[in-house]
Amino acid sequence: MSAATSPSRLVIATRASRLAIWQASHVQARLQVLYPECRVDLLEITTRGDRILDRSLSKVGGKGLFVKELEIALLDGRADLAVHSLKDVPMELSQPFTLAAILERANPCDALVSNVADRLQDLPAGAVVGTSSLRREAQLRAHFPGLVVKPLRGNLDTRLAKLDRGDYAAIVLAAAGLQRLGLADRIRAVIPTELSLPAAGQGALGIETLAERADMKRWLAPLVSGESTVCTLAERAVSRRLGGSCQVPLAAYATLKEGDLFLRALVAEVDGSRVVRAQAHGSPDQAESLGDSVARNLLDQGAQDILARLSQPTHS
Repeated sequence: MSAATSPSRLVIATRASRLAIWQASHVQARLQVLYPECRVDLLEITTRGDRILDRSLSKVGGKGLFVKELEIALLDGRADLAVHSLKDVPMELSQPFTLAAILERANPCDALVSNVADRLQDLPAGAVVGTSSLRREAQLRAHFPGLVVKPLRGNLDTRLAKLDRGDYAAIVLAAAGLQRLGLADRIRAVIPTELSLPAAGQGALGIETLAERADMKRWLAPLVSGESTVCTLAERAVSRRLGGSCQVPLAAYATLKEGDLFLRALVAEVDGSRVVRAQAHGSPDQAESLGDSVARNLLDQGAQDILARLSQPTHS
């Protein structure tokens, strides 16, 4: 590849958490293999979402808090690309930003981390389980009403420390994050999707750039995973149609099997008292249409009532 068509320097904006830096370093290493003459640097940014640890994300503005300050770095030219956990990326990116690449997905499932039990089913009634996610909370309450679900914030190391000092009998985290940081031995069980359907995009990395940067899209093209892109497009379409954010207990998970795209999704009351589910399958080239169809099915079953209640000020 000639110098005229390959980059000479790229700057990756990333959150300053250990997991975010791992993710950005992973992209950095892959870009350096693709473009050995290119200097690839990381720009570490502590976002507002990282600084606010005493309140749940659903009460302070949602996961977009992890993205906004990285977008400012793209806008002012300090960075060329930003690496995100795709599940943290808002379903509607404002102008002038775009998702230029979705990489091969890691394990999309949730994981049980506990020092006292091998499965959720083994936890005694009254056991305290920690999670940062309304989606996980709603499904835990629906399947295991005897458990006490409490909020859990902080970076991965902080969450594990709270478990180890006995604040929780168990915590539920994304399996991919634990595996990426070499903490797979902390996973007591990968939770089946029947018990905890993943968030849209969970386990995948997304790379955001300015939409006008055609050069970036070209340089990032070799990193794109077609299968992950198709699956997460369908999942994000469900969430987009339903106004999904971390304020909504909403899950969407797609798989590609023998050329057929299978999509499952749910919307739940936070207390788990009602869970509305839908599923469908179709052609991979109709991924977003499939997501819209599943979202309509959820709405037809009454998901709108749940969403309307959650959007009221008392739940903001």
